[in-house]
Amino acid sequence: MAKKKKKMEHQKELEELKEKSSGFIQEFKNFILKGNVVDMAIGVIIGTAFADIVTAFTTDFINPILGLLGGADVAGEIVIKKLTDGTRVSLNYGHFITQVINFLIMAFVLFLILKFFNGIVEAGRKRMAKEEKEEEKKEEEPKKSDEVLLLEEIRDLLKKKA
Repeated sequence: MAKKKKKMEHQKELEELKEKSSGFIQEFKNFILKGNVVDMAIGVIIGTAFADIVTAFTTDFINPILGLLGGADVAGEIVIKKLTDGTRVSLNYGHFITQVINFLIMAFVLFLILKFFNGIVEAGRKRMAKEEKEEEKKEEEPKKSDEVLLLEEIRDLLKKKA
């Protein structure tokens, strides 16, 4: 009898654990399938592709133009010390300049995108506010018919006589 009771308790615990884990899995599925997570993943992928495009643009177009105008090699380096085994220690200032240009281009493009979307959002807010004001005006000023106005005038005159 005690074995059956223990076995039943054990089965009950297993069922509870199963329910909890399936609830956890369902919660995880709901989290993953939410629009925010998917949108964020798409944004990261597009951002990475855009960063590659900006890097290629900077490396292949901007740096050569800067090299022509300034007469310097933008992808250059300064050798600090040559070691006896033939290796050298250097500062790669060209890579740093490229990354700064990349950052400025990316920041400018993101600024333009945000400015555009904020303009759209602001226009939507103004439109909604205008529509709300129009609805309030319609609700505040119900126009009375000529008959109603005439009846009210007669009522007021009768009140004065009484």
